[in-house]
Parts: sequence; structure tokens; C-alpha cells
Amino acid sequence: MATYLAFLRAINLGARRKFPKDAIRAAVESAGGTGVQTYINTGNVLLTSGLGSGAEVEQALEAAFLADRGFEVPTIVFEPDELVAVAEHADRLWTELGEPAAHYVTLLKAPAPREAVEALRDRSVPGEQLVVAGRAAHLLLQHGYHESKLAGSAAMGKLGVGTARNVNVVRTLAERWCR
Repeated sequence: MATYLAFLRAINLGARRKFPKDAIRAAVESAGGTGVQTYINTGNVLLTSGLGSGAEVEQALEAAFLADRGFEVPTIVFEPDELVAVAEHADRLWTELGEPAAHYVTLLKAPAPREAVEALRDRSVPGEQLVVAGRAAHLLLQHGYHESKLAGSAAMGKLGVGTARNVNVVRTLAERWCR
């Protein structure tokens, strides 16, 4: 049995995509997950599974969530060492670039296509910096997330399927669940 962290995308964002923590836990258990824990109601899940890979866990969870909720829930799965590396990279960015006013990490299902990363690198937005490393895109802002020009842009969408978390959530989960 291996440990995984699953990050659910686009839940609890309106009246029609509700997915309470207890229902998430039950759906994860129905997909064979054990030792299931959740953190806040934004779709952060710790589980163990006998499936052979993170991709298999993603598929099993997505099928269970669709069966339970009746809508698709894109799910991004990381192994503990991968999330620790993302949190550590965030710390290095703050050391190198300075502490931003806001820092969000988009956790990606697959590494971003090189062309998409290059297109975003060429797109300069004052007060916003994007650093993509592996399956994580760090958006460092000198203002709030909702003011960001990059966050909701079509160019960001070309990085692939992902879900954004505040860096504090990423750090907390790496500390609580991965060490």
C-alpha cells in the first residue's frame, strides 16, 4: 500500500458542485482508499491505496466521484515526496525572489508542455511572476489572486489540467501528511 495525496478540482464553488468532506471520504473509500483524511473543504485528500500508480489512483477516484456526485471531478494525485519537493521549491523561490503578497501553486496532472511554459514566460505582466517546475506552476503576485491577469488566462489553461492552492495549504499538507 502506497500513500497518495489527491487534489480535487472545481468543487464547492457554487450551488451545483457541492462535495462535502464526509462524502469525499466515503467516495475515496468506495474506490479502495484507506486511512482517508481530508483538509479543509477544498478537496485535499490523504489516502493509501494498493493501486500501482498515481495515474491509476486518479482514474479510480475520478470514477468514484462521478458515480457519487453525477459530475466529473478532475483529480490530481501526488506522492508525498513530490509534494514536499513543491513546498521546498516554494521556500527557495521566496529566498531567491523575495516574499510575494500572494503565492499560489497550480498542481498539474502532467508536466506542462514546453510550448505553454515558453508562451507564459514571454508574457510579461507587472507584479506577476510564474515559475513552472515539473507538475507545479508557482504564481507569485504583488497583489491579490483575483486581480491577477495570468491566473485565469487562456495561456495558464494551456499548462494542462490542474488545481490551484495557496502556498500555505501546500506547505501545511507537506508538513502534516508527508514528513
